[in-house]
Amino acid sequence: MDNVIFSYTRAQAIADGVLVDVSKLASEAGFRFPVAVTAGVWAECVAVPEGLTCQDETGRLWDVLMMLRHAIATSDGGDRVDFAVHVRNDNRDGTPPLVKLYALCGPGDDAEPVVTVMLPFED
Repeated sequence: MDNVIFSYTRAQAIADGVLVDVSKLASEAGFRFPVAVTAGVWAECVAVPEGLTCQDETGRLWDVLMMLRHAIATSDGGDRVDFAVHVRNDNRDGTPPLVKLYALCGPGDDAEPVVTVMLPFED
């Protein structure tokens, strides 16, 4: 018999700010499961840097969710999907840099399916 020494729930991670629950907008985008992004994804892809023009968090999050939906629709199934989104973090002209992301669908705190979006080095 294994004894659990420590557990950290998804709800605790959201309360602590380690994960950001984006389920409301994700639902509007057609997701049926709760969706969260890591604080790193939020900082890199959603938060609008000071001085950046013509950008808002809702639009940037929508872009992440739409690229994720496309990746899921064109995937072969499985619980992991890799995708990327162009993210403008300055006011320079040209194509913004591509930020690689991945999403996992796995069990939530009550074994329900949940989706978590992460940067490549996060787990």
